This record gives sequence, C-alpha cells and structure tokens, in this order.
Amino acid sequence: MDARLNFYSNPLAAKLARHINSAGKVVSDSSLPRTTQELVKLRASQINGCGFCTDMHTKEAAHAGESTLRLNLVAVWREATVFTDAERAALELTEEGTRIADAAGGVSDEVWANAAKHFDEEQLIALVSLIALINAYNRMNVIVRQPAGDYQPGQFG
Repeated sequence: MDARLNFYSNPLAAKLARHINSAGKVVSDSSLPRTTQELVKLRASQINGCGFCTDMHTKEAAHAGESTLRLNLVAVWREATVFTDAERAALELTEEGTRIADAAGGVSDEVWANAAKHFDEEQLIALVSLIALINAYNRMNVIVRQPAGDYQPGQFG
C-alpha cells in the first residue's frame, strides 16, 4: 500500500510538520508524565483507525520501557487493572475529546472534573493540547492512507 501523498518529500508538508512538531515538543517537555502521553497518543490513534500512529506510538512506548501487557490493554483500559487512576482519567478524556461528534455535549463535566483531580493546570493544558495534536496527526495520516508497520523508534528524531 502506498500513501496518496508523500508528506516526507513535499516542502509544504515538511513546513507544516515542523510547526506541528514544535507544538508537540512543548507538550512533551511539559510536566505531563511521558507514560501518560504515550498512552493518550496510542488510544486516540486506535479510536481514529490510524495504523501509522498506532504503529509509531506502540513502538515508541515499548522502546521507552512500557510493558507489552499495558500496551495490549490500552484498547480495553476500562476493564484493565494495570492503569493508574490518573492514566484512566487521561484515557477517558482522550476518548471523549477524540469522539466529540459522538457526544452531543462534547466532553462531559464529569470527565473533565475527574481529569482535574489528577492533573494540575499545566498538565491539563498539555493533555488537551496533546489530544488535539494527535487527532490532527491521525486525520492527516488516515486521509492520505499512510501505511503502517515500518516505523522505527526515534525515526523522526
């Protein structure tokens, strides 16, 4: 399978990616725990059916030391006992923030309050921004049908 567009050789795409990556660096350098960041990116990618990002973030998380068990259970985190309460709150916010069109009111007050119990203001800003960024990446990759499976950890620096 080939992508419809090559985002890696087009100057406009490269410029766009640099700007999105700059925003991503702000999030990755924040106090939001790195483990939580990877779980959020993986869960949103699963929901959006983004094979490329699911491949990337599964491999990046494993490379950073995340267990196979936890990675395998992200898709069913509600029934899994291997996630902390804070991780569960982040995953719940990720689901509602990713599925905005499915919920008439967007993110519920209960989900927001639960996340706010576990994360301070800076972490909440980072979490909301991360959810928005990974959804943007997912949509770009799904639209162009970016193939999955060949990603290597650290591939993009």
